[in-house]
Amino acid sequence: MKMTDNRSAAAAAAAAAVNQIEVDDVTFGYAPHKPILRNVSVKISKGRFVGLLGPSGSGKSTLLKIIIGLHKPWNGTIRFFGNSSTESYAYSSKSIGYVPQVESIDWNFPVTVKEVIGMGIWDRSGITPWFSKDVDAMVGVILDDLGIYNSEFRNRQIRELSGGEQQRVFLARALIRKPTILVLDEPISGVDYNTREKIMEILRSLNHDLDMTIIMTTHDLGGIGKRLPWVICMNKAIIAEGDPSMILTEDNLLRTYGLADYNE
Repeated sequence: MKMTDNRSAAAAAAAAAVNQIEVDDVTFGYAPHKPILRNVSVKISKGRFVGLLGPSGSGKSTLLKIIIGLHKPWNGTIRFFGNSSTESYAYSSKSIGYVPQVESIDWNFPVTVKEVIGMGIWDRSGITPWFSKDVDAMVGVILDDLGIYNSEFRNRQIRELSGGEQQRVFLARALIRKPTILVLDEPISGVDYNTREKIMEILRSLNHDLDMTIIMTTHDLGGIGKRLPWVICMNKAIIAEGDPSMILTEDNLLRTYGLADYNE
């Protein structure tokens, strides 16, 4: 019995040691011979709240898109829970919620709040989701959780909303999938202080209460970067990672933001 208990404990420890996401020696670029990511390796354990810090053009958003399967790296691999399959999208499409930069969305077509959020599970239902009563109810619950629910709001055109409202609608679109990993690209960019704090409060609750793994990019070093539990400084390559109180040093910030062409 004691031996069985020891084996069970060892198995549990081994399982806990497996990283949820592993980026291994990834290189990628949008133009031949001009990599925007160079030999990037990152390990993210389950339940971690991670911030990617770096200047514009440092590869933060590109790394997110590689993790969720939108780009295939030139070299290197992405693994989920130790799975060595190169087809990461087979996992990410089911278990990752993605919130893009609001500025990257084209608003030249009419779409309501309810329709945008319903698109989050379109690939699961196989039909236009906003005609489903079940999905309609789910939209209401999620909007209520995010503090923006009312009968009129769900039917408003997305292009009529403020930047903060749009950001929370896209967060709702990601959460309707019930993901285990949430990936956000500049979720607090262009919003006022109160909205920024509300979004961060929601993210902290998801991380703490649901043990959801969260990865986000941000330019906000002082207001947000220093308050995240774990940060990764990068500029095409990884500069440093760890507790922000330990790694946001003058030297690391200089190498991250002061020297655009820094290469380890």
